[in-house]
Amino acid sequence: MFESRQKVISNQYPAWKYLLLLIAIILGGIYAAPNLFGDDPSVQISPAKSVQFDDATQGTITQALAEAQLEPKAIGYENNQFLIRFHSADEQLKARSVLKETFGRQAVVALNLAPATPDFLRSLGGQPMYLGLDLRGGVHFLMDVDMEAVVEKTYLRYVDEIKGSFREERIRYLSIDYDTDHLLVKFRGETIPETAEAVLNKQFPGEFTLTPVENEAAWILRLLPITLKEARTYALKQNITTLRNRINELGVAEPVIQQQGDRRIVVQLPGVQDTAKAKEILGATATLEFRLVEEKGDAYRAQKTGYAPNGSRLYQFRDGRPILLKRSIIVSGDNVINAQAGISSDSGSPEVNVTLDGVGGRKMLATTKENVGNRMAVVYIENRVETIEVNGEMVKKRSTTKDVINAAVIRGQFANRFQITGLDSPQEAQDLSLLLRAGALAAPMEIIEERTVGPSLGQDNIDQGFMSVIVGFILVLIVMVWRYKTLGMIANVALTLNLVLIVAVLSLLQATLTLPGIAGIVLTVGMAVDANVLIFERIREELKISSIQTAIHAGYEKAFVTIADANITTLLAALVLFSFGTGPIKGFAITLSIGIITSMFTAILGTRAVVNMLYGNKPVEKISI
Repeated sequence: MFESRQKVISNQYPAWKYLLLLIAIILGGIYAAPNLFGDDPSVQISPAKSVQFDDATQGTITQALAEAQLEPKAIGYENNQFLIRFHSADEQLKARSVLKETFGRQAVVALNLAPATPDFLRSLGGQPMYLGLDLRGGVHFLMDVDMEAVVEKTYLRYVDEIKGSFREERIRYLSIDYDTDHLLVKFRGETIPETAEAVLNKQFPGEFTLTPVENEAAWILRLLPITLKEARTYALKQNITTLRNRINELGVAEPVIQQQGDRRIVVQLPGVQDTAKAKEILGATATLEFRLVEEKGDAYRAQKTGYAPNGSRLYQFRDGRPILLKRSIIVSGDNVINAQAGISSDSGSPEVNVTLDGVGGRKMLATTKENVGNRMAVVYIENRVETIEVNGEMVKKRSTTKDVINAAVIRGQFANRFQITGLDSPQEAQDLSLLLRAGALAAPMEIIEERTVGPSLGQDNIDQGFMSVIVGFILVLIVMVWRYKTLGMIANVALTLNLVLIVAVLSLLQATLTLPGIAGIVLTVGMAVDANVLIFERIREELKISSIQTAIHAGYEKAFVTIADANITTLLAALVLFSFGTGPIKGFAITLSIGIITSMFTAILGTRAVVNMLYGNKPVEKISI
């Protein structure tokens, strides 16, 4: 005699699954919460190069604000920067003017919007997600790199090299001049020396094409297309690196700096309110020069009379002390390929270890070989464009500063590797190494397009995007409750948790939320209930032939494969969008991908846990679905 035994299904989760769900809810709430507190209008104060803040600096800030009858919300100090928060934008603007006048060139004073996250959330690592330019407001610049200047600069760099090579080999030439897209080399006499071509091929192998000029002892030298292409590419990449370091002075969170085409750079600065300051920093050009010190002249006399001896120029240290330098430049910042700050093993003082390219190394070797015991100076040259008000109109004022930041004795001959010592502090060494690596623009740039997205427009976008999420969310809640009763309400709880987890993950990743990102969240809201619809419809079908406990179990188990297939294919599409898309498309793909993963978690594990708590292992006679 045989008996059919039906497996008893209790629909109970092990304790670890409930614990996992509880941890996800707590962590999601903690890391999503910072987005509820908004931003404080703030003023950020960063030290200028070679300037260090100390305890007295905060007293100076407090006194200046008190005299202006301004009471800040809070004053914070972190990473050698002060962040002063205010209650309103009016106080912020007034404080910026006061502090800018107080510090002058000793500090960079910029407007900012600082997250108003409470201290206890910040101590747990909670930070709000960044808002993109279309939501937060800010400025958009399209900058054009002067590639014609890059070509000219590349050719001119070879002029001195060729002249030096010809002098070493005693080749008599008349002139070497740059003309549009080539170098014209003229020789003395009626014939070209036989050794000239051999010298060029040896010093510059595979870099030039030589074309003789008819009826003249001259050559036309043209750089190969691949050499010019490399020069243009380097200039573009170097300018991007320089811009990124300069934008750090503004304290901009999540700036967008990317290449567009083969000569343009897009710069987006979300949250920047002081567009004039942004343009000043982006437009400033800086470079370095290494020159020998003119030891014979009297610098103080030259400063007093205004005349420097022949072959020299008058410069000043940052503290105002005069110094005479020779007119000829040994190498410039263009020849530096690497620079690292460190501590001297001999004296324990800060130093910068510099590495030059081949051209710079040869020049430095030739110079130091003949000038051991003499001094060599490092000159920092910066061109700035300041926007000032003249007769009620904003005009640009261009200024150039030339400061000697170091003048050290040459202890021995060296080439492409050497140390700069005599620096005041490790911070100055860090600043100098950064400047040497990426302080100079490789080519001039012009701002050809400027768009400002005002905070009001950004707030309108936020409000409209937020409203779209809310409307979509409420409609889904209503439909689910109407269609699936109690189980629909459970799905709505899971959908709410899903939204919280999406925001929490975006905040943890410090992702930038844009309008397309909000569109991805809205789409996720609609898709998130798909899994529950499949499960609940399966439960309805199983209730016709099975018990309640069996129907619940079968609904979740049998619908899982279909749910996984649908979400995995959508996730793959989102990954493709992220891989091949740019800008807004990436933002959409990120939020969609995160939404798919969190919806799988909440729709399957989350709702199942609640259903098990309500109906699992209980004598249930009816289920509301």
